[in-house]
Amino acid sequence: MSDTASLLSLFISSFLAATLLPGGSEAALFGVLKTYPETLWHALIIATAGNTLGGMVTFGMGWLLPQRKGGSEAAGHTPAYPLRMQTRQLKHVEKVRSYGAPMLLLAWVPLLGDALCLAAGWLRLNPWQAALFMAIGKFARYWAIASIIA
Repeated sequence: MSDTASLLSLFISSFLAATLLPGGSEAALFGVLKTYPETLWHALIIATAGNTLGGMVTFGMGWLLPQRKGGSEAAGHTPAYPLRMQTRQLKHVEKVRSYGAPMLLLAWVPLLGDALCLAAGWLRLNPWQAALFMAIGKFARYWAIASIIA
């Protein structure tokens, strides 16, 4: 496999790993950097871009969840939750609401990251800010992995 094909595989792997599908892109990054160490910066940028775009897909899925209008929401109160949530899940949504887009620095954390991205979309956080904070957090994670490999 060429370095171009490896980087494409890394992009696809990192994209899919950031959606609600199971999987991890760390092994793909490890493989690319072990085989083609000269592609360090390309690999970091491609993995970050793929993982951020995947996170934004989850963000978009949250954006598409309905927010019921009426009653207390019209008066400026918290919108009704579209799904039945347990107390722990509600706490996470409220943390995203209170901290806003910077909370997405943690979007790389397995399982929690998907929930954060979904909640951020449902809360209608600014998508540009969401993508920026997501990308910063995801790049930091990939940088940490790459520094272990190098």
